[in-house]
Amino acid sequence: MEPVKDPEIRALRLTPQERGELIQRLILSLDGPADGTPEQIATAWDEEIARRLEDMEAGRSTWVPADQVMEKIRARIADARASRGD
Repeated sequence: MEPVKDPEIRALRLTPQERGELIQRLILSLDGPADGTPEQIATAWDEEIARRLEDMEAGRSTWVPADQVMEKIRARIADARASRGD
C-alpha cells in the first residue's frame, strides 16, 4: 500500500466533523499559526472585502463570474490528473 493511502483510508472513515477538524490541523501544519486573534483576522477580512467592493464600484478591478472561474479550475484539475495518469 502507498504510504499516504493508509492514512487516507483511515481519515475517510472519520465523521465529517472529525475530517474538518483534521483538515484544519493539517492546513495549520503547512501554513503555521495564524497572524492574529480570530477577531483580528475577521476585522482584516472585513477591511479587505470593503476595499475590494470599493475597487469594483470605482471600476478599478475586473470581475470574473464564479461559473467561469470554477470551469477553469475544473479544467486545470482534469489536466493535472491526466498528466499524472489518474
